[in-house]
Amino acid sequence: MPLQLISRDAELSAVENLLAEVSAGTSVLVLEGDAGIGKSTVWRAGIERARARGFQVLSARPVSSESAAAYSSLAELLAEVDTAVLDHLPAPQRLAIDRVLSRADDTGPGSDQRAVAAAARSVLERLAQDGPVLVAIDDLQWLDPATAVVMASVARRCAGPIGFLVTVRAGEGDRTDVLLEPSRPERLHRAQVHPMSVGGLHAMITKRLGRSLTRPGIAWIHEVSAGNPFYALELARALSSDADGAEQLPGTLAQLVTTRLAGLPDHTRDVLLAAACVPAPTVDLVAQAVGGDVAATVTALEEAERHGIVEINGYRLTFSHPLLARGVYTDAPAERRRAMHRRFADIVDSPESRARHRALAGDDDDENTIRELDEAAQSARVRGAPAAAAELLDMARARGGDTPERGLRAAACHFEAGDTVRAREVLEQNISRMTTGELRARALHLLGLVRLWDNSSADAVPLLERAVDEPGVSPDRRVQMLVMLAFIEFNAGRADRAVERAEEAVAQAESLDRADLLSQARPMRAMMRFLLGGGLDEAELDGVFDFDEPDDMPLAARPRTLYALLMLWTGRLDEAAELFTAIAQRCDERGDESERSFIDFHLGQVDVWRADLVAAEQVAEDSVERALQSHGDLPLFIALVVRVMVSAHLGQVEQTRRFAAQAFTVAERCNSSRLGVWVVASLGFLEVSLCDHQAAVEVLAPAVEAWSALPATTELVTAPFLPDAAEALIGVGRLDDAQHLVDTLEANGRRLDRPWMLAVGARCRALLLAAGGDVAGAVAACERALAEHERLAMPFELARTQLVMGRLWNRRRQYDAAVEAVTAALTAFERIGAALWAQQARAELTALSGRQTAAGLAESERRFAELAAQGMTNREIAAALFVSEKTVEANLSRIYRRLGIRSRAELARVLSR
Repeated sequence: MPLQLISRDAELSAVENLLAEVSAGTSVLVLEGDAGIGKSTVWRAGIERARARGFQVLSARPVSSESAAAYSSLAELLAEVDTAVLDHLPAPQRLAIDRVLSRADDTGPGSDQRAVAAAARSVLERLAQDGPVLVAIDDLQWLDPATAVVMASVARRCAGPIGFLVTVRAGEGDRTDVLLEPSRPERLHRAQVHPMSVGGLHAMITKRLGRSLTRPGIAWIHEVSAGNPFYALELARALSSDADGAEQLPGTLAQLVTTRLAGLPDHTRDVLLAAACVPAPTVDLVAQAVGGDVAATVTALEEAERHGIVEINGYRLTFSHPLLARGVYTDAPAERRRAMHRRFADIVDSPESRARHRALAGDDDDENTIRELDEAAQSARVRGAPAAAAELLDMARARGGDTPERGLRAAACHFEAGDTVRAREVLEQNISRMTTGELRARALHLLGLVRLWDNSSADAVPLLERAVDEPGVSPDRRVQMLVMLAFIEFNAGRADRAVERAEEAVAQAESLDRADLLSQARPMRAMMRFLLGGGLDEAELDGVFDFDEPDDMPLAARPRTLYALLMLWTGRLDEAAELFTAIAQRCDERGDESERSFIDFHLGQVDVWRADLVAAEQVAEDSVERALQSHGDLPLFIALVVRVMVSAHLGQVEQTRRFAAQAFTVAERCNSSRLGVWVVASLGFLEVSLCDHQAAVEVLAPAVEAWSALPATTELVTAPFLPDAAEALIGVGRLDDAQHLVDTLEANGRRLDRPWMLAVGARCRALLLAAGGDVAGAVAACERALAEHERLAMPFELARTQLVMGRLWNRRRQYDAAVEAVTAALTAFERIGAALWAQQARAELTALSGRQTAAGLAESERRFAELAAQGMTNREIAAALFVSEKTVEANLSRIYRRLGIRSRAELARVLSR
């Protein structure tokens, strides 16, 4: 064991535990402690042990440097990855990662920060297929912001044997928890790197300096350094071998570093300053900066290496401790630092690095500096680093370039980077400085989106309205703003206003004779009309696939997404599934987790309605996991809605109710009550599945009441609960109320020629007629329903209709037809996994299994007796036989008297003879 690791048993044990745990999935170990306490030493030992275990190690040592470019640490992590691994990446991810690694320029489409994160995750998971991977980062707190965002995403989302070993300076722990939180919180571990003992310090100093100190001397060093090995070593260097302790010594660690550097030749100190000015110094780069040849630079660096200040690894340089790099930089006079940055600005290739060095050179009023910062910001944005772009634009604003236009660009970058607080602050500062016109309209629109993202739709809508009504806004931009506003108005509950805005967008696009703008505006108008009961005008969807979609438009409002939604809601499930799968793939390629939750919701609906509950359950689980990792309430609510739908169809009673309660709680936090109708619909469906029609009526009453204000809206998306509400009302004898729902479903179904409305409407009509005693009419209605099912790819709904038909045939004493229909329903329910409905079908088949009357009972009496003997309640029997509970009570009383029994247990014994 290296002597430096004496007194580090606990820390090394934590490292060993991490390496062992990685085999079970992603794990994180954070080594925390004061500067100089020995974190890096333990970190390096961890890397050695990982390699000895067969880990592939990706490491980075970020430095505290204002000149660090976006993704500099990510590039360091991935520098040694074989290009063959990158060849498997989707095109958007490959371009993004090539730009990070400076293997591609900024031409072509811009990369998204989410694509960079997705690419990094894909690389790690690909490497992990061949064996465990360790991502090792020393001084995590100094990661550049772009890399920090990526690492946060990767730690949450990556799967496989991947470990993260990082060090962080004391006091930065909270930030680290957010930065590297794995999907399973219990896999985030922390280990404090503690001060060394007197004996440990003595052994280390003796080994490093080649001499032993007196007992009073080492005791004094331990007391002054508080066991900090770096501080102790610097004290020992300065302490003469015969000194017991020390008036002669500087009193602080910073002063010790300064004293140590003061003894170096001027040229060596100049070389060290150059190395300290850049995040990843190399021998060649430093030689260019100091204006000397490489040989002279190497000589100076070797002098510094002999003093333990730097380490030379091939062409790369690293300071032996970050405090030394910081000491070199801060100890140099300001003018020398500025001069060195000017030299680097003239020799570095990266636009971002050049601009940062130019800014650090202090040329505040130099228009060239501001221009270079602008260019660097654009480059960073193209490379998918909006946080870096925002920082560069803020630097330009602080150096005399604080124009409203640059403020708007900075705010947009802050927003893209997820910093809504800073984006809002910059926008509000700049809007008041803007005159009316295009720029002000764009700023108001962006501020509206920021407020919407903050769940403040009440504040967002007025801002977006001001944006579209701003004098001087260009007509083409106004079309796009109107499309977005229509979408947001509808989701804010202002349906009529949403339609008006969509109509405005189409009219403006038509006046411009712009087919591309019409391809955006018409689908939104089609959607608004559809949701308000106007049906689907498919001509409005022409051109949806002819043009590229705007990158700055939310996925939910994009033309192809609207097209997919309309296919889904009109029952064309296979086409919708194909479209949503393609959209989901693009989300994955871009690493777009927040938008993916929206797609998951609709993929879950597709699977439920196609009766593929296994696939739907997988979508629900993935969606919940993704939402929990994103820490967003809206994605979590959407994921829980899918889970409620799936659990209800599977017949998982307690799970459905638990998930529904969680969904309602989250909905209150994220102001998403409109989507709550899906939870209510699932709970009502569950009660119908349980044959508890009174409970179903009570659950669905608020949804039915809200729907009654817009009776034309009986589409699958706007009123999915209507068939269950009608069946429940029939079950409790409220036939007039049920008839209104059934009439509306059938009328709208005929008006729109919508198979779903016609099929479920006719089934409900059959239930209604049967409850009124018209069994023949009920059979005819059910036959109409079955005919409509031939146009509807919804197997579960078909099985429900077959079950109703079987019960009707039973009432007409056509037992063979009844058995055939119920058997078909049972087969479907069992294949689908709908446990409660399969239970209903089995009970029906049991009742149909023998047609001989038991114990001299009439056939009609036998039906009541068999269901009661199975343990069904009077309410359940009434629902199964389409009669009232009073009729059930009368029949059972008569049967009990005839058989001379008093209980259902006795009845079961009689029937079993």
